[in-house]
Amino acid sequence: MTEELKDVAADEKNARIVYYLYLASLVVGITAIVGVIMAYVNKNEAADWVKTHYRFQIRTFWIGLAFGLVSALLCIVIIGYLLLIGVAIWFIFRCVKGLTYLEKKQPYPDPETWLV
Repeated sequence: MTEELKDVAADEKNARIVYYLYLASLVVGITAIVGVIMAYVNKNEAADWVKTHYRFQIRTFWIGLAFGLVSALLCIVIIGYLLLIGVAIWFIFRCVKGLTYLEKKQPYPDPETWLV
């Protein structure tokens, strides 16, 4: 295997690990921080199609954190609990969709989106 193909395979593997860390964070919590750090560290040297996944992962972390904090604050008025469930579902969908594109070796079509 050539050096370039090895690099792409490593990039793809790292992006996959970030998605898995994000999903694990729903149970463990801290793994999302490890995942976003990995995404930031690897985003500049990755293949172009993998860069879209890193951009998507970074945005998923920050948007999820913002929505999660707002939802947690709104737990005082009960609606926050429903919002937290919604944020978790949104987070899972984004990770699964990202993994689907990654498995097909395709760039994420719109990494800047706020939706799924």
